[in-house]
Amino acid sequence: MEFTLNKSILYVAVLLTGLSAGLFYAWMVSVIPGTKRVGDLVYLEVMQSINRAILNPGFYLIFFGSLLLLASSTIQQYQISVNLSFWLLLSAALSYLIGTVGVTMLGNVPLNEMLDKIDLTTLEPNQLYDIRIRFEPRWNQLHMFRTVFSVLAFSASLLAIIINK
Repeated sequence: MEFTLNKSILYVAVLLTGLSAGLFYAWMVSVIPGTKRVGDLVYLEVMQSINRAILNPGFYLIFFGSLLLLASSTIQQYQISVNLSFWLLLSAALSYLIGTVGVTMLGNVPLNEMLDKIDLTTLEPNQLYDIRIRFEPRWNQLHMFRTVFSVLAFSASLLAIIINK
């Protein structure tokens, strides 16, 4: 099998998209069920901590790298041939852009920023409960949406490799 720059970019795009989808899926099946079992203060403290910690180069690489390399692979495929592989890559790139990056930036991030500004140590239990009720269901719903779309993007990009052999 001959590796070209185009193939290498596509393979890395699929790898990064798979890592991103895996991160979101693992969060959905482990962290969310785990945090549902803790009290309001612990939940809010944990979410503040995680939302601060995830802003790191490793996360940025898979989150934004997926988008950039999917877009690049789509453009490269368009220049070669507008075939099924192109349409799959276009679908993957748009799914990831709108359903993963868009939902994260327009939904989850504003919720995270709202939560980050709150000094939890000054609040009464009923206030903590109110904040959690305003935050958790919406954040989890948005997370499920971005998880589905990142998995769709990964699946479509993987299928583009399979049919392009």
